[in-house]
Amino acid sequence: MSVPDQAPDAAPVLELIDAFRRSKTMFAAVSLGVFEALDESPADCSSLAVRLLGDGAAPGPLERLLDACVGMGLLHKWDGVYANQPVAETYLCDRSPLSLTGYVLYSNEALFPMWAHLEDAVREGTHRWTQTFGWQGSLFEHFFKTDARRRSFLRGMHGFGLLSSPAVVAAFDLSRFRRLADLGGGTGHLAIAACERYPQLRATVFDLPVVVGMAQDYVAASAAHDRIEPIAGDFFRDDLPPADLYALGRILHDWPEDRIRLLLSKISAALPAGGALLIAEKLLDEDKSGPMPAHMQSLNMLVCTEGRERTPSEYRALLREAGFDSVEGRRTGALVDAVLARKASQ
Repeated sequence: MSVPDQAPDAAPVLELIDAFRRSKTMFAAVSLGVFEALDESPADCSSLAVRLLGDGAAPGPLERLLDACVGMGLLHKWDGVYANQPVAETYLCDRSPLSLTGYVLYSNEALFPMWAHLEDAVREGTHRWTQTFGWQGSLFEHFFKTDARRRSFLRGMHGFGLLSSPAVVAAFDLSRFRRLADLGGGTGHLAIAACERYPQLRATVFDLPVVVGMAQDYVAASAAHDRIEPIAGDFFRDDLPPADLYALGRILHDWPEDRIRLLLSKISAALPAGGALLIAEKLLDEDKSGPMPAHMQSLNMLVCTEGRERTPSEYRALLREAGFDSVEGRRTGALVDAVLARKASQ
């Protein structure tokens, strides 16, 4: 095949060839503790090598990693001394309320290895946690079975929530509702955002016992803490707390159709007439031509769960089957979009 006189620009392909290297560079820097160390004080490469890698470690390889982080805009370098850029201080250091380090570590230790088997996931249509780690049972049961891993992941998800939940609760006017129950609410970021925006609202954060303790800590720091109650429970097995508005934030995309139908029917049965369900997920375009973040998340669900991302009409079909008669999806401009489904008034 001859090369055409006016070949398309190769930049999109070259960009994608290089993209995983940049991700892994950031993952490695977080995993090695680079940003946490520099959060304590700026340092040169030699002193960082001793602190992070131990006595006798050659500083040269670490210098390559640090300089790459400078090139990516995560670190600043002046006269051989490295310091965090504001973006790293905000999102890659644990002390920051917007820290994403927990999710970065999860991406490095769990998602990155499983994504190496994407071809097999496409061929077989199933998750990769057994192939990658030899686990039987869900990823959540194994990867998060230690308290340290669970807390780290939840801190990362809380950082995501702080970036997205205010936009989700603002996507629709929720002022007519009085009681919100956030099912699988994690650290409570959605309930906190909702109660801080709507002063008439009281909320329950409903999640597993191992999660509720962290939710209590985050709720206590909110100005609306006296209107939010974390309660332990399993939304598949236990009775749902009473509410006229339920919320599911990044929950439905984890599960197969039969489990989703079960949960939606349970919520519909628990809602009073005129009640509603607020869903926070990435929405695919109706023709599934985009947006790209939704495609990447849907492939991520293929690799690590039993679920997927959906179009507004696909959510509409599921919700109407469960007894909701009005379903509207809206783009939020944030990390997740919003769907509001109302139960029939009569």
